Amino acid sequence: MSFPKSFLWGGAVAANQLEGAWLTDGKKPDITDVMVGISSRDPGLKWNEETGKWEMSLDPGKVYLSHEGIDFYHRYHEDLRLMADMGFKCFRTSIAWSRIFPNGDEEKPNQAGIDFYNDLIDTIKGYGMEPVITMSHYETPLYLLTEYGGWTNEKLIGFWHNYAETLFTAFKGKVKYWLTFNEVNAMLRNPLVAGGILDLHPADKNDPCGSITEQDKWDAYYNILVANADTVKLAHEIDPDCEVGCMLTCSGTAVYPYDCRPENVFGAYQTQQMGVFYFGDPFCLGIIPGYVKRIWREKGLTPKNLSTEGEKLIHDYPVDFFSFSYYRSSTYDIGAKNGLDTGGITGRTNPYLKECSPKPWAWPVDPLGLRYTMNVLYDRYHKPLFIVENGIGLDEQLNADHTVDDPFRVHYLKEHVVQVNEAIEDGVDCMGYLWWGPIDLVSAGTGEMKKRYGFIYVDRNNDGTGTLARYKKKSFDAYKEIIESNGESVLKEENQ
Repeated sequence: MSFPKSFLWGGAVAANQLEGAWLTDGKKPDITDVMVGISSRDPGLKWNEETGKWEMSLDPGKVYLSHEGIDFYHRYHEDLRLMADMGFKCFRTSIAWSRIFPNGDEEKPNQAGIDFYNDLIDTIKGYGMEPVITMSHYETPLYLLTEYGGWTNEKLIGFWHNYAETLFTAFKGKVKYWLTFNEVNAMLRNPLVAGGILDLHPADKNDPCGSITEQDKWDAYYNILVANADTVKLAHEIDPDCEVGCMLTCSGTAVYPYDCRPENVFGAYQTQQMGVFYFGDPFCLGIIPGYVKRIWREKGLTPKNLSTEGEKLIHDYPVDFFSFSYYRSSTYDIGAKNGLDTGGITGRTNPYLKECSPKPWAWPVDPLGLRYTMNVLYDRYHKPLFIVENGIGLDEQLNADHTVDDPFRVHYLKEHVVQVNEAIEDGVDCMGYLWWGPIDLVSAGTGEMKKRYGFIYVDRNNDGTGTLARYKKKSFDAYKEIIESNGESVLKEENQ
């Protein structure tokens, strides 16, 4: 039992959660800049009766931690040195679209944005790490939503093409692995952020989220599929040596039937379909699933922009690999209401899972669910898999000696690494494993700092106070040992 020698160990972050500098060097707001957290139903938008448009309206009583993040924009050299000290083989981050095209619809890019990411990528590579770059991680420029309605508008395909062409040209030869749309399969339940959707003619002018219709969602779905295929085509034309992957949240793959009632077995499968496969199939297989077209047909929701040419593009340009996040599993019971949190779907409590992360989040811990997810995805798509998010958020305090004891994080890490190896032994082609948030950052879901994922503690609090100093947690050395041994240290422990 061993990991491949080329296995990519590392960590993953997102620009909107750590860069800060939200209006620096020409950058303009993106959708996450007006939200405390993406789970919020109250984004900082208000309807202007005079202009007949949505506009930014931040609440002075709220703390928008993402505006400063952890100041990665000015401290990335220091932070990347810490990642290199852990032995990272690769580092995943995103490019904030509005740093490159502040409004999103400009013809020419903002050179300051190009320069920043050029130096960031050069620094990653200078430390011996492979950059893994997400092109859109919940960072659609706000102007594209308030002016065009976001991805409901087919014009965004052209704006995205210009953005993608700019990135592939500017960073040609520097970036081997590109990811297109982060966790875009969450768009049905979070259309504003994950789908980049806003209704320009809302029935309820007091609720930006509630005005989004099912038609809006399916129009955006199709436009994103076309843009994704166009991205693969463009990338291979400009830089034949690079690879393009999709990125989906796949905790929804590990949805187990609560019992063996046929309705629960099929319900769990349908949850996989409409949670993961409805995007995975077009991205990887080049086909829009029949059950999606059935919804369009029966509910009269066929995308306005649907065309033979678009479907051919989707068919001809699938992604090169499948990247995904996994945090937890869940159950499906037809008699119970399924909820949602940032970790995935929340069904009835699984009586066979004995561990949960500590409160207040208390996610069920299911390492075997990761092996299950990897087998399901690889059996379905036969494309290399890349685990680009796995981790656990904990409420932690800094000790007097500037250390953090986090044995539960080490336990969670090791148990999941063991199951990744098991999946590889099953025959799954896995490119690498990236821990989510190797340095503490602003939580995407709740917009707070106290939900900490990192191996590195950042001194910042929910009220915005703190020195922003960085300190190594005990888990730092644990992950370093795993990487140095290429996973062998964990496997030896497991076999003793």
